[in-house]
Order: sequence, then C-alpha cells, then structure tokens
Amino acid sequence: MEEYNKSISFFEGRDIKIKVGLFAPQAGGTVLIQAGETAVLVTATRTKGREGIDFLPLTVDYEERLYAAGRIPGGFLRREGRPPERATLTSRLIDRPLRPLFPSWLRDDLQIVATTLSMDEEVPPDVLAVTGASIATLVAQIPFCGPMAAVRVGLVHDEFIINPTFREIENGDLDLVVAGTPDGIVMVEAGANQLPEQDIIEAIEFGYEAILELIQAQTDLIKELGIEIKVENKEEDNPAVVDFINEKATEEIKQVLTHFDYDKTARDEALDAIQANVQEAIKALEDDNEIKTVVAEDSKLLANLFKKLTKKLMRRQIIEDGVRVDGRKLDQVRPISSRVGLLPARVHGSGLFQRGLTQVLSIATLGTSGDAQDLADDLHPDFEKRYLHHYNFPPYSVGETKPLRPPGRREIGHGALAERAITPVLPPQQDFPYVIRVVSEVLSSNGSTSMGSVCGSTLALMDAGVPITKPVSGAAMGLIKEGDEIRILTDIQGIEDFLGDMDFKVAGTDSGITALQMDMKITGLRMETISDAVKQAKEARLHILGEMMKTISAPRQELSPYAPRLMTMKIDPDMIGLVIGPGGKTIKGITEQTGSKIDIADDGTVTICAVQAERAQEAKRIIQTMTRKLNEGDVYLGRVTRVIDIGAFVEVLPGKEGMIHISQLAEHRVGKVEDEVTIGDEIIVKIRGFDQKGRLNLTRLGIHPEQAAIARQESKI
Repeated sequence: MEEYNKSISFFEGRDIKIKVGLFAPQAGGTVLIQAGETAVLVTATRTKGREGIDFLPLTVDYEERLYAAGRIPGGFLRREGRPPERATLTSRLIDRPLRPLFPSWLRDDLQIVATTLSMDEEVPPDVLAVTGASIATLVAQIPFCGPMAAVRVGLVHDEFIINPTFREIENGDLDLVVAGTPDGIVMVEAGANQLPEQDIIEAIEFGYEAILELIQAQTDLIKELGIEIKVENKEEDNPAVVDFINEKATEEIKQVLTHFDYDKTARDEALDAIQANVQEAIKALEDDNEIKTVVAEDSKLLANLFKKLTKKLMRRQIIEDGVRVDGRKLDQVRPISSRVGLLPARVHGSGLFQRGLTQVLSIATLGTSGDAQDLADDLHPDFEKRYLHHYNFPPYSVGETKPLRPPGRREIGHGALAERAITPVLPPQQDFPYVIRVVSEVLSSNGSTSMGSVCGSTLALMDAGVPITKPVSGAAMGLIKEGDEIRILTDIQGIEDFLGDMDFKVAGTDSGITALQMDMKITGLRMETISDAVKQAKEARLHILGEMMKTISAPRQELSPYAPRLMTMKIDPDMIGLVIGPGGKTIKGITEQTGSKIDIADDGTVTICAVQAERAQEAKRIIQTMTRKLNEGDVYLGRVTRVIDIGAFVEVLPGKEGMIHISQLAEHRVGKVEDEVTIGDEIIVKIRGFDQKGRLNLTRLGIHPEQAAIARQESKI
C-alpha cells in the first residue's frame, strides 16, 4: 500500500493525524495515529485459525517504550521488562470495545499491537490506541462491525472537554473514556468525584457526539483508500441436529431455569445432566444417522448448540415473563450480609461482604510514605501511588482446581476498578499520611466480584480506622436485548453475565458516582438505555449501602494497636543532608535509637513511623533539635566532645558543634583547658556568634541563671 496521510479535525478543532502505508508492511493493517507530540503505531494482523478452536482467539497488546518520553529504563538490563500495570489496563481498554465487533463465528487468530513511539506530557496515548485499533482492523480488511472510535471526556470548572490533557484530568472531577460505533455506545470506563447520575449521562452523550465525527472520518478514509470490507458468510448449523437437541432438551431446560430454589451449583449440575442425556440419545441412534455422524465429526458441536438453546430460553423467560433464573424481579438485589473485624488485630482492618453466592474478603493495611508504589517505569506523568487495591481470584472461588498463577489482566483490571471507586473518598495526605493497601480475596464467585470488592474495601477501610469521607458501594447491571425489546437487570449473577448482552458496573456514594465500567457483547447501545441503566443502578447502590451501614456506620476512632503510628513534620530542605548524615549514618542512628522508620521527601517533609507513638515522638524530638536554627545569644546544655590546647569543642545539638576558646571558659584566667572541662562533661554554653566560615563560637560567660535553667529543662524534653 502506498503511503497515505490524513489530518482529521473534529469536535471544536481538535486534530488527529493518520499515516497509513509507511510502517510495518507485512502486518495486515497499520496506522500511525498522532495528536500533539503523542504518536502510537497500531497494527492488526490475521492468520489462519487453528483446529479445534471454538472461540475468537483475539490478542491485544499495548506496548510502551521509554524512549517515547526521552528516557532510558532503569535496572541492570536497561531495557523494558514486564509491562507495567497501566500498560496492562490500556491493553484491556483497547480489547473491550473491539472484541464484540468481530463476528461471533470468526475463528482466525487476530492480534492487535499498539506501541507508543512518542509521548508528550499533554496527550494521553490510550484513546488514540483504541481508535487506531479500529483503523488498523479496517485497513487489514478483517471482518468487523466498525468503524469504532474512542474519546476521553473531562470536567473542568463545570465544563465538559474532549480529550483533556494529563493536567486537566488530574485537576478535574471526571475522567471518562467512551467508545462507540454507528449503532451506539459499546464501552465506558470512568472515574468521578462523586458526580450525580445526570452529569455522567450528559458526559457520555457529549463524548458520543465527538465519536460520531471520528467514525465518519474513518468511513471517508476507507473510501479514499479504496478498501471494501467483505462480510464473509457463516456456515449455518445443521438443522437436523438443532431440531433434535431442541426436541430433547427444551422442556427440561425450562424446568431448570424456573426451579428458583436451585443455587448456581445445583443449576449447573442439572443442565450438565440434561446435556449428558442428549449425548446418550445421540449415541443410541443408528450408526448411519446423519445427526450422529455430524456430532461425531465435531466434538464441541453439541456443547455449543446446547449453550445456544439455554441462552435463548433464559433470555425469552426474562423478556416475556420478567422472571430471572433465581426468581428475582428485574430490579431486585440478591440477599446481602457483611461483617468486619473477622481477622485478628495483627491485620489492620478486614471486611467480609457477601451478595448471593458472591463473597469477598477485603483486608486493609496501613504503611508509611516509603511504601508508596513507584510508577517511574511507565510513561504516565505520575510517579507514585499511595492507595493500592489488589484483587485475587483463586480457582476454588468457582469450585475449580487450577494451578495458581500470578495476577492476570482480569485481576489487574478488577483491582484497578475498585481502586478508582474508592480513591475519591480517601482523606487528604496531609490529614492522613498513610499509604493504604487493600487486598480483596474472592472466596466465592457468582457475578460482580469487582463490585463486591468495592463494598468489602469500604468495610475494611472503616474497620481499619481510615477516615474516608463517605462509604462506597457498587452494583453490576445487565441487559437482555431481543429486537426492540430491552430488559435491564439489577445485580447480575454469573449465568446472566455469561448469556447476557452487557456488564455495566457502577460504584459510588449516596452523593454520586465514583467509578463506572460498561462492556457490551452487542455492537452498540443507545443513550436512552444507558441512561435507564445508570438510574436503575443508583437504587441498587443505595440499597446495598444501607445494608452495609447496618454492620459499621462510620470509621473506627482508633487504629489497630499493630498499625504504625505516623507523625509528619517539615524541615528546611537544606537540612536534609544534616539529618541523613554521611552515608546515612545519622538517620540510621536515630532509627536504631528510637525503633522508628523515617522517610524524608525532597521538599523537607519528614514522615516518622513507629508501632508505639512514644518512639515516633522521640524521633521527632531528635530531628527537631537537629534542625533547629541557631541564633546568637541562644543558651544550650551541651556535651564536650574534644579538648585542645586553646579550647574545647561542645555539641549543642545533634550534629552541631562549636568551640569555646580557653578565654571563654571561666570568668577567671584559665591556665589549662582540662582544669575546667573534660570530654563527656555536660555544660551550659551560649552562642557568641559565627566566624567568616560559618563556624560556631561559644562561651560560658554572661549566662543568666534563668537561661541556664531553661536550657537544662529543654534538654530533658
């Protein structure tokens, strides 16, 4: 393909530059998409599918190179290693709106790779990568229900803005990413500062207007390039096999789906038994029977057709009867229970949240500023994070046995969503200088464990005594769409997520939304439906919040006795070297003497941590004494450290030493210094002044008895 350049001007003059045909000529489709000085190379490649695959093998990778920001990686190897967490989240951000737009029958291997080649400190690369993935897919002529585009919406000074800068995102009250197609909205990801539902709805609608302009630009681009997207026909299922399975299983599946006393395990076992019976019925057919032959040729055909039938019957039951598989109404939340303080006091705070069969145990741990997560290994301008949320999903939570692996993309994504939901209600660092880590252990899963993590985290934080401004709860909404008929489901469970069309998670306080995430399995959703889902979610959130407050209604007044006690103080940045000492000798000595942990920031903020408050107070006193400004006329109780022929050296404060000339040791004439003082003596001295080199000159003359008494008293504090 020849090189092709296009500049897209959209929504109030914002520009995006596109370059096609120059880079990666062997990839299926390639685009360099650029805004400002941020440029992302996105490729889409399709290869022939593998035998036995019954799903879409799509891989999406987002890669960051530190050269993009003019930096060299740290570490021994001086090269990029494991992708940082934010890169994993960006991979998910690209994948989520892209995946539902590929035909359900497609089984070829697809790979999207987005690489940030250049980045300024203004334009985030993630939404560019999402739009670039759509363009690369279209250029590669992969079957695709696009175009698709994404924009970010910010809220600064009560004004919505499209694609805000990093600084505008940080200073604003909203960070919302919307992706859409001509059919509607297909993905939403948002963090908000307790914004009302109506503001969120208006922000999504505002973003979709800009998306439509980008979609039209892509349509024009493909037309100008002369590319025609061919819709490949799917091979139809064998009607004889479909009819046989429908005849044998329909009524029995209906009975299971209306057996409202079944829990997830019982329902799954009953459905498995029906499928096994159908399998036996097929085996009993004559060897030359067409149905038996077709099923034998495809080992996964029966399971796939059985799933389709179950999906159709479950959805019809909801659309026609308004009844869910557990007997709930469409807007009804499952039974809720919660507890706090289940674990011993060594754990700083714990909360157990259960909704239906979904159960999450969240544990809060308090640390010092030195425990903050270093973010220097990615391209984002932020360098550290003081609130961490980690999510674990062991196989036993769904009754399975699998090898335990490090956290995958799903775990990282769910943890980030819960983290985003809680962050707006955390106390300011100056009021509560702790670094906070919450770990959510999913003990049982049947839908919406991420929102269970939000609720469990709120309980754990309040149990730990973290003064959050308001408690946060969350609910997951689902959708069944058949033609023009739409039903919104509150608090979806596993089967409704698996066989439904939407997973819409909403978290917030009683004042507004703090986090939102929507993923679709259809090619788009109209604003009216999204608006209805957001409003219905509010009722669920407030109900869940009310149930949680019955367990604990406010943060505890006291921290765990095993939580560190933190004190902060400010020193002159010029004094940092004095406190640290040569090779860290001084600060190490204070740490050993007091049993405290001490962190010093570049601006002179000192954070002192100790299990016992008295030890932290002792370290604070030592540092205050060390960094006190010395003025002429001040009186101190000092200790003699050295004696020379012409005088003695006295340490008046830790690390601060001055000399008393022999003529200043006494009112009378002193013949020999040792006649007045020896090493180790504690004596009262007054500052005479400083010489031209800044050295301290001391005297024992002219000191009032009251000044001496005060100095002795201060030395005991």
